[in-house]
Amino acid sequence: MPVLNSIADSAPLMTAWRRHLHQHPEIGMDCAETAAFVAARLCEMGVDEVHEGVGRTGVVGIIRGRGEGPAIGLRADMDALPMPEATGADWASTRPGRMHACGHDGHTTMLLGAAKYLAATRNFAGTVVLIFQPAEETGEGAKAMLADGLMDRFGVETVWGIHTSPQHDLGVFTTRPGPFMAAVGEFDVRVTGRGGHGAYPQKAADPVAALLVMGNALQTIVGRNVAAEDQAVLSICALEAGAAFNVIPREARLRGTIRSFSVETRDLMRRRIREVCEGVAAAMGVSVEVGGTIDLDPTVNHAAETALAVEVAREVSGAVEIEAHSHMGGEDFGAMLGARPGAFLFLGQGKGPMVHETGFDFNDAAAPIGASFFARLVERVLAG
Repeated sequence: MPVLNSIADSAPLMTAWRRHLHQHPEIGMDCAETAAFVAARLCEMGVDEVHEGVGRTGVVGIIRGRGEGPAIGLRADMDALPMPEATGADWASTRPGRMHACGHDGHTTMLLGAAKYLAATRNFAGTVVLIFQPAEETGEGAKAMLADGLMDRFGVETVWGIHTSPQHDLGVFTTRPGPFMAAVGEFDVRVTGRGGHGAYPQKAADPVAALLVMGNALQTIVGRNVAAEDQAVLSICALEAGAAFNVIPREARLRGTIRSFSVETRDLMRRRIREVCEGVAAAMGVSVEVGGTIDLDPTVNHAAETALAVEVAREVSGAVEIEAHSHMGGEDFGAMLGARPGAFLFLGQGKGPMVHETGFDFNDAAAPIGASFFARLVERVLAG
């Protein structure tokens, strides 16, 4: 794989970094230990500035080139998932119920590897803004860093990111211009009625019966409210009600996700969920609360930046696939692409367990490839 020589030489160090991160996963915005590790490595490399606490636990590193020029942002996410690990690796998580099951330990390592190379060579004219972001999995991190002035404070003009893919061979980059990953919303429906004995339902106001009607009715939203030419998904993923076979409970709950490639369609679906549930509740004599905290923008790649990313990826690996279809998975990097032009790519790490599975582990052989992509991208964008 034609990675940059000095990055290839750093592969053992990158592996050590990655496995340390894998052993010490942190969740959501609570990435203080990971952030401290990143900041310490950046200081060791001699980057010009290290800013901690951006968006609570985000880290921003600044590397200035050999001349004046624009600023390019490179982003990696740092957080893990609240789930057990079953890899059996020597470097498995030391924290029960937490694991790096989405490759963010690898993403952070890729960016650190690129930073080491760029701080040493500085073969560019302009500024590299290294963005280490918490809370991608909860959808909070990108927005928090943006709200903390990320783009304007550091003069970022374009922004770029990579995600590992266990669905593609090692070194294969995939991307597409335009909508690449979906807008994501969560819905949380809580129904309150009047409990009672299962033998006498007429004396209760059954929240379970109402919830079942709501669930069936929600399945009509995509087919009857979303235009046929728009892609959308509504999935009910969790139901909670009762604990005994003969007791009608007082409360019942339903949760799920909505996906689309436009904010307008996502908002339409969210509105219809509320209207449907409130209508059913009124008809069946119960009360309902409709909420949900996750609200991600679609990840929309900019055409010119995607074309440049494809050129650089071909230089690095020689293997690039332009995706025919967008992904219904979500990624909070979409908020950054809404603020500045840029592109997001997947990098194949070899086929294996899917991300968010207990057996997933990042392939350390992919880290030098991703680091080389970031480094060569900087040298192309900031050629001077």
